[in-house]
Amino acid sequence: MIEVAVVVVIVVVVVVVVVVVVVVVVVVVVVVVVVVVWWWWWVVVVVVVVVVVVVVVIVVVIVVAVEVVAVVVIVAVGVV
Repeated sequence: MIEVAVVVVIVVVVVVVVVVVVVVVVVVVVVVVVVVVWWWWWVVVVVVVVVVVVVVVIVVVIVVAVEVVAVVVIVAVGVV
């Protein structure tokens, strides 16, 4: 039962990381297009920095939450 909980946690973390990587790649592509079209490089830099910081914070919060849930599940399974 504990093994199942660990596998679920690993799968969730991997999925979250993949989704975040895809989002970051899409944002970078959009930003590059904006730069090519408008040449407002400073606005784009600010947007990229903000987006990267927000994405990193979200990933950290999700990973920590998943780890906490995993520990709770493992403890609960151990108790039962």
